[in-house]
Amino acid sequence: MAYQCFDVSLADGIAHIVMNRPEVRNNMNPAFWEELPQIVREIDADAQARVIVISSTGPHFCGGIDISMFGSDAPDDAAANPHGKRQRGLKFLDTVKRMQDSLSVLEQCRLPVLVAIQGGCIGGGVDLATAADMRYATADAFVTIYETKIGMTADVGTFPRIVKLIPEGIVRELAYTGRRMPATEALNVGLVNRVFDDHEAMLDGVMDVAREIAANAPLAVHGCKRAISYARDHSTQDGLDWIGLWNASNLHPAEIQEAMQARAEKRPADFADLPKRRA
Repeated sequence: MAYQCFDVSLADGIAHIVMNRPEVRNNMNPAFWEELPQIVREIDADAQARVIVISSTGPHFCGGIDISMFGSDAPDDAAANPHGKRQRGLKFLDTVKRMQDSLSVLEQCRLPVLVAIQGGCIGGGVDLATAADMRYATADAFVTIYETKIGMTADVGTFPRIVKLIPEGIVRELAYTGRRMPATEALNVGLVNRVFDDHEAMLDGVMDVAREIAANAPLAVHGCKRAISYARDHSTQDGLDWIGLWNASNLHPAEIQEAMQARAEKRPADFADLPKRRA
């Protein structure tokens, strides 16, 4: 299927989603918010891959939300809808909720999602990156919570997620100033997993990680993603109770046996794929 904002390829258990509008810094236009969740949900629902990699094209990963969207909410015609002004708050909330859901799909997806960042990761690009499982960057990359610079408070997902990734004081500094955090600093504070010299080296490195993930049991990797997300959002005891119940119903001795046998025989393991989601 052809998309306006993305190219999608599937190979070796890896789904590679590439933002393909470098001429506009891969900004997030209306089509972006429709296409991304559709792509991710289809890959997940049909168990088409074992891991997802999101990368970009051109000098910048993502320039943030297409500013033309801010002017698309024209005032209602007073004669046609005399209560239009009173409804605008809820209409805006509905729009923001749909945008939030478009990125939350990365967390809700059963597959690990890796993001490869080159150049600028700006505004909404940070919302996207923080919703992924892991982030990788080129040496020239930077992130900026740019909404502050244009008189907005970031609302699509940056704050609920980034405060769980890096220290709160650093988040506040980034948010209050809107400054650029370079890749080296992002690495030092743990926002990105690794920094590469250039875009080509980064994609090679990220694909190596993706292949290593894809070689593991998908059922076990999915359990890891669920367990880590649950532990992040709950107390230690809640996390202990949850993983015990999870493994009581989802531990697969046959998968363990196959992993050990494949290792002994020095061959790729024949693991079960995730089941397709029910429609």
